[in-house]
Amino acid sequence: MMPRVLIVDDEKNLLSALRRHMRAVDYEIITEENPGKALDILRRENPAVLVTDLKMPGMDGIELLRRAQELQPDCIRILMTGYADLAAAVDAVNHGGIFRFLAKPFQTEDLQHAIDQAMRYRSFLESDRELQILKRTQSAMEGMIHAFVDLVETRDPYTCGHQNRVARLSVAIGRKAGLDDDRLHGLRLAALVHDIGKIGVPFSILNKPGVLSEAEMAIIREHPETGWGTLRHVDFPWPIAEVVLQHHERLDGSGYPHGLQGDAICTEARIIAVADMVDAMASHRPYRPALGVGAALKELRAKRQTQYDARFADICVELFDDGYRLIQDTAAAPQTG
Repeated sequence: MMPRVLIVDDEKNLLSALRRHMRAVDYEIITEENPGKALDILRRENPAVLVTDLKMPGMDGIELLRRAQELQPDCIRILMTGYADLAAAVDAVNHGGIFRFLAKPFQTEDLQHAIDQAMRYRSFLESDRELQILKRTQSAMEGMIHAFVDLVETRDPYTCGHQNRVARLSVAIGRKAGLDDDRLHGLRLAALVHDIGKIGVPFSILNKPGVLSEAEMAIIREHPETGWGTLRHVDFPWPIAEVVLQHHERLDGSGYPHGLQGDAICTEARIIAVADMVDAMASHRPYRPALGVGAALKELRAKRQTQYDARFADICVELFDDGYRLIQDTAAAPQTG
């Protein structure tokens, strides 16, 4: 529907002239001579812009605009007035939340210009409101993700901090690889929940001090699909569920759960695969002590073209050569900015 503009003035001839001269516009013009009837219109619908005269019988324009603000706070309000009442019009703009005023007599083009400005201002306000809603939604989404992280680490204390460290290293690799800020943000969130599927793995298996049996390993290998199932109905602006599903896939098809190869594995999953392996080998596990970053980087160099994306593997090695260190705590979430 076209946006609507309500023009209120007790001068019938003025309203007729405005209707004649304002036909080729991108909005629908509604005119009303009676301020009381204009209020009835405002109770039924929300015009984009309200233009009203100041002096009218029964209710002046300032009162109409005040009541219009109560009924339709999003409606942008313009006041028309004669030169004798300019002081009242200026006061209404300064203190009454009125967008602007027009001094009579004016050209039709002046009114059209004022309405066009009001339309742009309303569009700006709507865009800003949508942005604030998006920010609140994103904040809630990130809160949910951190709750997932806490849930996994409560069940698997040996990997406490693992997801945060993988997220931090993944973002460092992604940034050096040239990913833009929005994509880095999605990468960070995916890395934070890459092991969310472990909520479906029995505690006794997660924390078993000895070597896992084939049956136990089969259960462990279900965690990417469990994570995907947990996240797939969440409407993220990034493919987080797919990244979680693929983070144990390997370029040569030796990974799980689906044995994907090469470019069938998404970029973010290939980055997280590198960071995940490095942190896992460098950290303590129930079944072995930490092997150290050196051993992890040696493994990365050996499998950089078979299991791991060579580009991201090489970037990871360069980061550590340049002094990058794994943070062994969860005090702060990594940032992308």
